[in-house]
Amino acid sequence: MKNRRRIYEGKAKILYEGPEPGTLIQFFKDDATAFNKKKQDVIDGKGVLNNRISEFIFTHLNQIGLPTHFIKRVNMREQLIKEVDIVPLEVIVRNIAAGTLAKRLGLEEGAVLPRSIIEFCYKEDALDDPLVSEEHITAFGWASPQEIDDIMAMAIRVNDFLTGLFAGVGIQLVDFKIEFGRLFEGDQMRIVLADEISPDSCRLWDVKTQQKLDKDVFRRDLGSLTEAYQEVARRLGIMNENEAPRPSGPVLVKSDNDD
Repeated sequence: MKNRRRIYEGKAKILYEGPEPGTLIQFFKDDATAFNKKKQDVIDGKGVLNNRISEFIFTHLNQIGLPTHFIKRVNMREQLIKEVDIVPLEVIVRNIAAGTLAKRLGLEEGAVLPRSIIEFCYKEDALDDPLVSEEHITAFGWASPQEIDDIMAMAIRVNDFLTGLFAGVGIQLVDFKIEFGRLFEGDQMRIVLADEISPDSCRLWDVKTQQKLDKDVFRRDLGSLTEAYQEVARRLGIMNENEAPRPSGPVLVKSDNDD
């Protein structure tokens, strides 16, 4: 990407200008961060795994008619995406008590919630992404009431799809974080799913053992983050079962898109 202009760099990804107007290249880094960058490391191969897992999920979401920014995977670390105006909200969908929800409400981690809960956080690292209400969102103009309705409806659809997808491979979807953007096409604007969906943004537990298969492995020093992500990729059929991961990085099934 040396010849491409860098548009934005976040904690786990870099956005470059795309080959055509209205497109961007999303590059997945190996950087691992937790507690709003208070804990940082570089995990060899993490970006490759997140790229492939997110591609797999977004491709299926596109196929079921849920609008996303994803176009195609370009190579092992990059995706071609539609350029969107990101809504400054993190949308968290929770099925099981864990993380900050368990701490805030004094819930036992692992308790099944009465129903799935959708939370909103304002995307601002300097403020540690504070929890906000729909009143805050509309008052400060971060999203309109109709956009909030669209976001919540899509979040429920994503939750339904992911819950079934992971349950089918013996993984419990505890919670996940997603982001949305405004896609402008001529005079039309619509809300679409953006960013990524990967073990970086989901809590995933093995159904039988409750083993963590997500970024909590890094947050809590529970072992190898790469091995946890590789296990998710293997179960989803992205990695060959008979291939042992190499120390230099993950071994992934090669497709025609790979460079």
